[in-house]
Amino acid sequence: MDNLVKQDKRIAHLKALYLKEKEKRMDLENKLLQSRLQLKSNNEKLKTLRDHSRENNKAFKLTSKQLVKYAADLRTIVANLNSTNRELQQAYQDTIHRLVLASEYKDQDTGNHINRMSRYCLKLAEKVNLRGQELEQIRFATPMHDVGKIGIPDSIILKNGRLTEKEFDVVKTHTTIGGEILKNSRAGILKMAREIALYHHEKWNGTGYPSGLKGENIPLPARIVAICDTFDALTSSRPYKAPYPVGISCEIIKKGKGTHFDPALTDIFLSSVDELVYIKREIDSKISEEKKRECAWSERDIIEAVIPNAAAGFNNP
Repeated sequence: MDNLVKQDKRIAHLKALYLKEKEKRMDLENKLLQSRLQLKSNNEKLKTLRDHSRENNKAFKLTSKQLVKYAADLRTIVANLNSTNRELQQAYQDTIHRLVLASEYKDQDTGNHINRMSRYCLKLAEKVNLRGQELEQIRFATPMHDVGKIGIPDSIILKNGRLTEKEFDVVKTHTTIGGEILKNSRAGILKMAREIALYHHEKWNGTGYPSGLKGENIPLPARIVAICDTFDALTSSRPYKAPYPVGISCEIIKKGKGTHFDPALTDIFLSSVDELVYIKREIDSKISEEKKRECAWSERDIIEAVIPNAAAGFNNP
């Protein structure tokens, strides 16, 4: 009897162990199944990611090629724009030059005068430490200082002699005429040109025209033009006078220091006069060479007595 009881207990204990182990095994099988499902899901996700990565890589390569093409196209567009801008700038400058020529068409020295004025004023602007865009504007604006003379009668402009007071009053109006011609422009060069046209006959002491501006109320570009224009007028031929020597011209300008001209600017100008004389000689010599080439001597002319003397005169101005 006792043996049977013991045997039943042992069977019950083994059954309990079996059931427990079975439960563990089922739990492990469930976990293994879950792991397999998770692994399968992960594999599917990895495959999807890999496929997307391949597509993205293809798209990236395609985009890279497109970007390279766009960059090349952009460089071409920028180059074309730069070329067009240079052409527009050249056309703009050429228009300014022709406007100045039109205003002084009757003056045989026009080409020389506007070239000298541009370079004189540019040199003086450099000496007073103007830089960059201001220098560019000075270079192209200063030749327009007398654009208003287009409205002054030739009988006055080309008069070979002293002007009457009434005629001089007419000449004075070239400043306001120039201001009218150049007004309402948005271009920096033309804005500066208008200031110069209006105010380059103002005087440091306030006795100039048309507005009687005084001292630093006169725009700096106009003060620069005032002194350079006076120097050019003194040292150049005019219908009413021969050119003055540089030394005498400088003395006249020196006497105008603090009355007609900005005193600081006058000192800078006088200390730089050798450079301005060099500019004058360079420009005038180019014109002399051009005039010389206009004279085509034949062999018959050269053997004549008069012609060699004339030719010698060209070589020794």
